[in-house]
Amino acid sequence: MVQPLVVDIEAVRTFIAVADTGQFQEAADELHLTQQAVSKRIARLEHSLGTTLFARTHRGARLTLDGRAFLPHAHEVLHAVNRAAASVRPGERALRVDVVHLRISPAQAIRAFHRANPDLDLDVVTLPGATVSTAVEALLTGEIDATFRAVPSALPAGVTAVPVLNEPLQLLTGPAHPLAAAAALRPAELTGHRIWIPGIKPGSEWAAFYRELAAAFGLSIDRIGPNFGTEALMDAVAESAQLATLIGAGDRYVWPAGHDLRRIPLTGPTPIYPHVLLFRSDNRHPSLAALRRHLSATRSPDPDDRWVPDGWRA
Repeated sequence: MVQPLVVDIEAVRTFIAVADTGQFQEAADELHLTQQAVSKRIARLEHSLGTTLFARTHRGARLTLDGRAFLPHAHEVLHAVNRAAASVRPGERALRVDVVHLRISPAQAIRAFHRANPDLDLDVVTLPGATVSTAVEALLTGEIDATFRAVPSALPAGVTAVPVLNEPLQLLTGPAHPLAAAAALRPAELTGHRIWIPGIKPGSEWAAFYRELAAAFGLSIDRIGPNFGTEALMDAVAESAQLATLIGAGDRYVWPAGHDLRRIPLTGPTPIYPHVLLFRSDNRHPSLAALRRHLSATRSPDPDDRWVPDGWRA
């Protein structure tokens, strides 16, 4: 069995420095090391490779034939490592932004940001099963740079919250629903009608939001049954005379034209879902500042009769 080769990347970096300068001392000065440290690194690299890379002379260090053969590959290795580091290092990698779902309004806002700033590197992700708590953990560990979340409670130190998108809710019904012909509805008019939102995650901020919404207006919101995704939800609503669901005014779900679904604004008051941009306070990614400026410049004014749960950031 062939034993795997273990090569120290700093030794490779030192090898290239010595090859470029032709002097151990000059390479040491360039790398901010002692000459002894450079010599030890080269010795370990030669031992790992089982060959001599430099011929030591009174004039300096001259590449051997094996050293010349190794040099272009050493450059490739170092470039690959630098590219790999840049792909995950904040400020060099793409701005990584988390959205709960790719069809809801924060994702549409990020899409508009990308259209306005096509030269900025952007990575849009959806953390699997994440709540505001787990998203904040991902922020603090540097896994993501920003996330759109509703914030019902206090945040840990080091996390900044900026309200950016307060989204009015709409009732979505099929054509046979008794409220389907309404041009607008007051939340209280939904009392007695079944509002179905499968997939509400217990303990999540959106579960808390819908719980408070239901309590404030006497609504029946349930998550009974398995969650087969948004397409299945739209199918069920289209076919039913009893089921309805709630969506954001900026959400961009897609359904067949034959479903004839109706989006009915809620007003008097207007319930809004408060999307807040969260990011680590010490994050200096240049594209994060650009995103904040864009969201501030494009933010729509809130309706005068807005409703949000008490104590929530909005």
